[in-house]
Amino acid sequence: MALRARLKHWTEGVLARGGPAALHGMSRRGRTLVLAYHNILPLDAPPGRERSLHLSRSDFAAQLDLIMEHADVVPLTEGLTPAADPSARPRVVLTFDDAYAGALTAGLEELRRRSLPATVFVAPAFIGGRAFWWDALDAGGAEGLPEAVRHACLWEAAGQDAWVRDWAMAAGIPWRDVPAHACAATETELNAAARYTGLTLASHTWEHPNLAALTGTVLQHELEAPLLWLAARGSASSILSYPYGLTSAAVAVAAQAAGYTAALLISGGWITRTGVDPFRLPRFNVPAGISLDGFRLRLAGLGCR
Repeated sequence: MALRARLKHWTEGVLARGGPAALHGMSRRGRTLVLAYHNILPLDAPPGRERSLHLSRSDFAAQLDLIMEHADVVPLTEGLTPAADPSARPRVVLTFDDAYAGALTAGLEELRRRSLPATVFVAPAFIGGRAFWWDALDAGGAEGLPEAVRHACLWEAAGQDAWVRDWAMAAGIPWRDVPAHACAATETELNAAARYTGLTLASHTWEHPNLAALTGTVLQHELEAPLLWLAARGSASSILSYPYGLTSAAVAVAAQAAGYTAALLISGGWITRTGVDPFRLPRFNVPAGISLDGFRLRLAGLGCR
């Protein structure tokens, strides 16, 4: 595995610094890439259990600098609007799912330093320093939860925190302590972050369930309640981020009925100029393990549609 990783990094370096990236990057002009981040770790802080979600602050800073070299960073609503000039520089939108404490402190500080806009998708039920089940379940696995456990939590327990906890208790799976930076933000942290004029809050549902596993009034509540919460805080964003990137045709219909105008996945890549379903908008999920050369290739549109 170590040899494979070294070979991958070498290949990424050759492609990223050679002609393919530059030539392919030209085709991205006038297009938008929405990036999906989760947590940003304070310096020297340990990650949560799901390591791919917890990016180091130094890596995040390096990525921001690279983005600014090759693209214009724009707010989400602007990025989802067709570019007035199709030959203009590519546009990149920065988004964060879950409102992790680290993202709203260490991550936000890096945004402030560069005066960059971003959107944070919040699941209000977790605000107050609550840990997310995927970070707190102590089910083994060096880098994250075993796939069988993850599948059961998402589909048998519908990704609902209380239901996952009941399932874990029945399965005899213990919980672990999660450091504060790897939990959802506190009210104080969220209010402080919201004072940054470049930051927009938007809906990640009420309690971060797998919407595709819900129906009826439960689904309706998960979609409608965060919009009321956002409105009370002065946010009028009508864009949804699907928890876990999971959705269905029925969920899209319910989201539109609840008042959303668009919804984002956590897969895919560049938004093309035409023919995009507003309720299946692609994003590139930025994993913590990606190298800077690998990230450079994604910005050029290689390995990311």
